[in-house]
Amino acid sequence: MGKKYNRIFTIVLDSMGIGAMADSEKFGDVGVDTLGHISQTVDKFEIPNLQKLGIANLKELKQVKPVENPKGYYMALNEASNGKDTMTGHWEMMGILTTKPFITFTDTGFPDELIKLLEEKTGRKIIGNKAASGTAILDELAEQEINDGRLIVYTSADSVLQICGNEETMGLDDLYKYCEIARELTMRDEWRVGRVIARPYVGKKKGEFKRTSNRHDYALKPTGKTALNALKDAGYDVISVGKINDIFVGEGITESNHSNSSVHGMEQTIDIAKRDFNGLCFTNLVDFDALWGHRRNPVGYAEEIERFDVKLGELLKVLRDDDLLMITADHGNDPTYTGTDHTREQVPLIMYSPSMKSDGKLDTEDTFAVIGATIADNFGVSMPDGTIGHSLLDKLK
Repeated sequence: MGKKYNRIFTIVLDSMGIGAMADSEKFGDVGVDTLGHISQTVDKFEIPNLQKLGIANLKELKQVKPVENPKGYYMALNEASNGKDTMTGHWEMMGILTTKPFITFTDTGFPDELIKLLEEKTGRKIIGNKAASGTAILDELAEQEINDGRLIVYTSADSVLQICGNEETMGLDDLYKYCEIARELTMRDEWRVGRVIARPYVGKKKGEFKRTSNRHDYALKPTGKTALNALKDAGYDVISVGKINDIFVGEGITESNHSNSSVHGMEQTIDIAKRDFNGLCFTNLVDFDALWGHRRNPVGYAEEIERFDVKLGELLKVLRDDDLLMITADHGNDPTYTGTDHTREQVPLIMYSPSMKSDGKLDTEDTFAVIGATIADNFGVSMPDGTIGHSLLDKLK
């Protein structure tokens, strides 16, 4: 069959899960429900555009009523991969099944064995080794790093190992070399982090330290080809907004747009919708996760969803008849739960086009990969060997 939609917009509301999966307990997550618990926490929750697309028909919300005729289709997705992080979720959307999870070291710091090996191979004693804010750890430890020739290593709520280095005293070349050593060590399954990040800074004493723009990420490339590679290889546009380019390490991307915030990411997506292209615009809105989920702030999270909803209204106005909008999430991050980690949850998938004649709830699917498979099917390209997922295109009337 010929192409149904000329342009597809896939927007990931980073971490907006809609309730525990059957296996959530294995991940230490009991009774988690990002969107449901946000709704229960706040008095006001105004999301008229998500409402008319069927969010409250899919997920019971305290303040938001279901609508009689939602615009489009809505469903819940389970994650097939073994994980609950950003890379695993996005890679699965585009066809990759991850069986070995990325590891987070938020609560414990990195194991002694890894730290000892890193000290041996870099020739520097390591300080820090905890989850911290990048600016706070400089105020705490950068003078010691500079004066005693130490190495600041720290992590966050994500699967990352970050190394700080003063550009004047350590030099960028050495910092990058230390990060390459760390990247190699953390290929081991039990230490497998998604990214090693070089965090260069300047300054001599507390209060003066400033991070520079010479940050460098040593991310794992996707473990195989994805729907993005298939689209790009077939000559279609694959336009990324926000963190997408980092998550896929540029694989299968034809144009990358860096966002300063989730609102900015939506503004970029709206601008892209106003121009001609043929293919996919793939947007990640990270503030839900980074600013509110990890910081366990349900009120801030609710307000961020409201801000998104305003911009969603603007995007809906500029969609063309031959456009398809897909709104989803990559995992949960219940801001009412214990700890600061992501939560293993189902995610929503809402699909809408101005040309749709029908609407309604579709059956729950057991993989996020229906997203990439549907996109590939629409453009008549085959999913790469070894990928998972099946198309929902024939369900969209």
